[in-house]
Amino acid sequence: MKSGYVAVIGRANAGKSTLVNRLVGEKVAIVSPKPQTTRDRITGVLTTEDYQIAFVDTPGLYKADNMLNSVMQRAVEDAVSDVDAILFVLDAHDGVSEKDKSILKKYIDLNMPIVVALTKIDIMPESLLISELNDLANEKVDIVPVSARKNRNIKELVKVILSKLPDGEKLFDFDIISDRSEKFMIGEIIREKILCDFEKEIPHGVAVIINQFDNKGKTAVISADIICEKPNHKAILIGKGGSAIKKVSESARIEMEKFLDKKVFLTTYVKVKEDWRNSAFLLKEHGYGER
Repeated sequence: MKSGYVAVIGRANAGKSTLVNRLVGEKVAIVSPKPQTTRDRITGVLTTEDYQIAFVDTPGLYKADNMLNSVMQRAVEDAVSDVDAILFVLDAHDGVSEKDKSILKKYIDLNMPIVVALTKIDIMPESLLISELNDLANEKVDIVPVSARKNRNIKELVKVILSKLPDGEKLFDFDIISDRSEKFMIGEIIREKILCDFEKEIPHGVAVIINQFDNKGKTAVISADIICEKPNHKAILIGKGGSAIKKVSESARIEMEKFLDKKVFLTTYVKVKEDWRNSAFLLKEHGYGER
């Protein structure tokens, strides 16, 4: 059978996590319209009788402006150094920039098998798509236009990726779809709701710590700390009379119940740890950079 690891890389908001979720057929990574949604490597596993592909979803590529972002960029480079192929995701709707071409060339120079996925083709004119394809036509890569949202060309993308992978044994058991634990995903669900509900800097300065995860009985009992950087951010996250945190907690609880297939009792607390994104100790305490 064909098997291998594929690093999914690209600039922030290119649609990497949405594409990985579509390829795997399950939600293994949170998504939002905001940059920095993915903060660490998350592997989604696609398995059939004939092949197994482990897609390593990575943080978006951009200039690091704090210690957390530096950790995230190192996660990308670590992922690329230990895979069989690269899936480079480009947002076709925004157009292929010179910066995109420069980043792509950097990975081409590594002499690794590369497939380029031009995403979001469902929301762009066909004439522009042709222009983008022509821009990349001279590169030493295979290019597949796709729409994860509309499930367009996904089978063709898998076919092209498989052509880059070696024969080998299964990397994961047949029923495994992610290398991440349920506890990790519970924390990500809360963070996703915050990313979707709050604007500006607040979502990017938030970390979620799961203090209790008791999933043995008929009801899962979960307790979480939502960490922010400033007292005024805490006030916004809580909201008037606790309205904001209640909304986040309720929507998170509903998704957790679908994910765990059982009732969930969720308790959330908001705490301030100033400038935690620039503290090596707090980054480690919050689980970043450990993998």
